[in-house]
This record gives sequence, structure tokens and C-alpha cells, in this order.
Amino acid sequence: MDLDSALLMLVAGLLAGAMNAAAGGGSFVTIPAMVFVGLPSVAANASSTVALLPGTLASAWAWRHDYRSLQGISLATLLAISLAGGLAGAVLLLATSQRAFDHLLPWLLLTGTVAFAFGRPLGAMLRERVRVGRGSVLAAQVLLSIYAGYFGGGVGIMMMAVWGLLGDLDIKAMSALRTLLVSAANLVAVICFAVAGPIHWPETLVMLVAAIVGGYLGAILASRMPAPVLRGFVILFSTAMTALFFWRAWG
Repeated sequence: MDLDSALLMLVAGLLAGAMNAAAGGGSFVTIPAMVFVGLPSVAANASSTVALLPGTLASAWAWRHDYRSLQGISLATLLAISLAGGLAGAVLLLATSQRAFDHLLPWLLLTGTVAFAFGRPLGAMLRERVRVGRGSVLAAQVLLSIYAGYFGGGVGIMMMAVWGLLGDLDIKAMSALRTLLVSAANLVAVICFAVAGPIHWPETLVMLVAAIVGGYLGAILASRMPAPVLRGFVILFSTAMTALFFWRAWG
């Protein structure tokens, strides 16, 4: 890794950590940055998951006193689904050819961007019209856990939108549970990636350390800036990255 690549990893890690702490969407920075320095997209995706894992685990620890079951669905059941789904998603990523993932990545970025931009209002709108049973929520949780292990952009917002269809739930408890389950899926995916070996460690370690620092700075930033401004920045940035990767894959 040359100096220019190291500097890009440093800046991307700082920005991604700050975004995750303030509003979310850090993977929209880390994956493109790793691709731009020459990492294959599958390795970039896996390495990004590793680099951002400490931040998600720290968030899960911070929420530890607020974990609750979900409308009669036990925490143990949800954790088991997340761990199994995260492993399945990681294995699926490793089985995806480089060429196929290069063409799939823009669509994954688009999915994450749409979920980030419209997940909350769509979830609120659906809650006014739709109620679902626990079986449907469990089935959706399986799919979302697989998505978390495979790519994961916007998955936390997707989870909360689906859970909201059960009825009125405590937003604080939902946020805590979302953080725990996404962390569980990411953790098992990281273990799988580490064993299988697609991680590029020099770039990952620089970004990991920078993301921890960025997370601290992002928490300070979030306390001083309006939330809509932060969300707007993430949406604009992720939209630009999505458009760039569509051009890269299909242009």
C-alpha cells in the first residue's frame, strides 16, 4: 500500500466513522474508497465490514441496558437468526464471482441509498395500513440477516421498518435491538471473511483505526448539527457513489 492509498484509507475511515456515529451510511464511503485504491469489489466489501465492525460493537455495548424481546419473539431467537443469516450472507458473498459482484454492487448501493433515504417515512406509511404476524417478521428477519452478512447497507433501517409493521413499538428498544442484531450478523461475517482470506489487512487496519477516531468525532458533531443536515449529506454522498458505480459497471 503506497502513501496515497494510505491517506485515502485514513480519510475514508475518519469520514465513515463520523457518518456512522452521526447518521449512518459509513459503508457508502469505505467500499468505494477501497475499490478506488485497487481492491477487488468482493475483497473491498469484506474488508469494509471488518474495518467498521469495532464501531458497531461499541454501539451494541452502549445499548446493552435497553435490549428487549420483539412482540413475543425472544432475543435468543432473533440473535440465532442474525448469526445464521450473517454467516449465510458471508458465504454467499465469497461464492459470488468478481465479475458478477462488480455488476451487482451498484444495485446494492442503490438499495442501501433508497433504504436510508426513504425507509423511515415508508415504514411510517406502511404502519398506518399494514399489520403483520410474527411469522412474517421472522421470515423477513432471515432475509435481512443474510443481506447484512452479504452487504448490509441500510439494513438497520430496513429492520426497524419491518418491525414497525407489528404495531406500536418503543423506538429506543427497537434502536437497541437493531444495533445488536446488525452487530451479530457483521461479527459472524467478519469471522468468516478472516478465515476465508479475502481481507486486505493493510488497508483495513488503517481504515479501522481511523473509523474509531471518526466515530468519536462524529458523536461530537451529531450533538451540534441538525439531524436533517447530517442525513442530507449522507443521502447526497451515497447517491453520488451509486451513480458513479453504475457508470463504472455499465458505462
